[in-house]
Amino acid sequence: MLDGPVFWAILAVALLLFGGSKIPELARGLGKAKREFRKASEEVENEVRSAVEEDERRQARLKQVEAEERARIRAQVEAEEKAKRAQDGNQN
Repeated sequence: MLDGPVFWAILAVALLLFGGSKIPELARGLGKAKREFRKASEEVENEVRSAVEEDERRQARLKQVEAEERARIRAQVEAEEKAKRAQDGNQN
């Protein structure tokens, strides 16, 4: 990402601005910020993943309920048709 001369120039400017004693403290702060950012991004990723999985489970359950309802209605219609045919057969 950073070429050799660019890296050394940034390091020299940081050394001049912050002094030798502040550089380790600054590096620790950057490391801590990086860890916190990573932790927060993993939490967001896990939250999104669980929301997607919950939505998929909800969709699967909805499909199952719809299939059960269709089967129930189909059985009811077939029973009504059978009863009607039996009634028509008795009338003739």
